[in-house]
Amino acid sequence: MRVHVLPRRMTQSVAALLLTVFAPSLLASDFLTQRVMSMEMARDIAQATVDACREMGYQTSAVVVDRGGHPQAILRDSLAAPFTIQIAHDKARAVILSNVASSAFRANRDDIRMEMNHVDGILVLDGGLPVVVAGSMVGAVGVSGAPGGHLDEQCAEAALDSVQDRIDFAM
Repeated sequence: MRVHVLPRRMTQSVAALLLTVFAPSLLASDFLTQRVMSMEMARDIAQATVDACREMGYQTSAVVVDRGGHPQAILRDSLAAPFTIQIAHDKARAVILSNVASSAFRANRDDIRMEMNHVDGILVLDGGLPVVVAGSMVGAVGVSGAPGGHLDEQCAEAALDSVQDRIDFAM
């Protein structure tokens, strides 16, 4: 019986090919790739939110946060009360915590809503929406100042609709 041995160069080529094919799956769990919202996108969402509320006759604040809940853009309309910034920020952070609109979080977890409102930096009220790109949440927008959280949410929704083509392009 004769044993065939591949030449060294061919063996190295086969090994390199196997590593190229299988290495990404072996290393996939060690490193993650994530999308990050640009400052310009955050600014545009905040501006579009305040503009949408203004068109409805409301003076509001909009806070856009990144996926960690850190503010990227804060905009308070001229006559909006100063505390609306904090409320908008806390609504956006509730979205980051729950991964759903703050109104859905409120509806789904009414059993713990009061307890959650005691968590520093979280406010479970309507008016916060996730910013989602290609199925992944990259941040959230929170709004405060309209006479009702459902109206705050409408402003945020109008803002996200206004940048939807840019979000779709990022996919």
